[in-house]
Amino acid sequence: MAKKFDADMIASRSRPIVNQQAHEIQPYGSIVKLPNALAESTCRISAELLNQLLADTMTLRDLYKKHHWQLVGATFAQLHLLFDKHYEEQVLLVDEIAERIQMLGGVSLAMGADIAEITLIPRPPKGREEVPVQISRLLHAHEIILKESRSMARQAAENGDDGTNDLIVSSVIRKNEMQVWFVAEHLVDTPLVQAD
Repeated sequence: MAKKFDADMIASRSRPIVNQQAHEIQPYGSIVKLPNALAESTCRISAELLNQLLADTMTLRDLYKKHHWQLVGATFAQLHLLFDKHYEEQVLLVDEIAERIQMLGGVSLAMGADIAEITLIPRPPKGREEVPVQISRLLHAHEIILKESRSMARQAAENGDDGTNDLIVSSVIRKNEMQVWFVAEHLVDTPLVQAD
């Protein structure tokens, strides 16, 4: 009898405990002070700003995937690949921004509904649009991110938050500027076969 009891005890330890619920361990908008040599107020300000940047970067990322799927026309192949490449690059930025928020002791936004509530980037229609409209929409989103990034980088520098400043300047601004260049060149009206 003892052997069966022991076997049941051992088996119960490997059984998943499902349907668990508890209170949040850290509310959104709060800071858990880490020994990072930054003032708690600096961490709070940077985390708040970075969550806005995170929401907008996630929105831009998703715009790239939407347009990647819904492209039509003569430039389909090249833009399909370009948009997917830019999507993947934005995925990496999303992760860097979210991790920086966590490093500051904050809580990163993560769910689509929360992102939709605070993004500054206008929501596109659900349906397909012509390629020039898609490109214009992407460029507008990049411009929003670049404008807020420059302001955030200055504020982080003024507050002594070099890590946040470096992330925004070295990763977010540089990557978005590069993507703007690659996408904007598709709106230049030039002859394809014979020069004027």
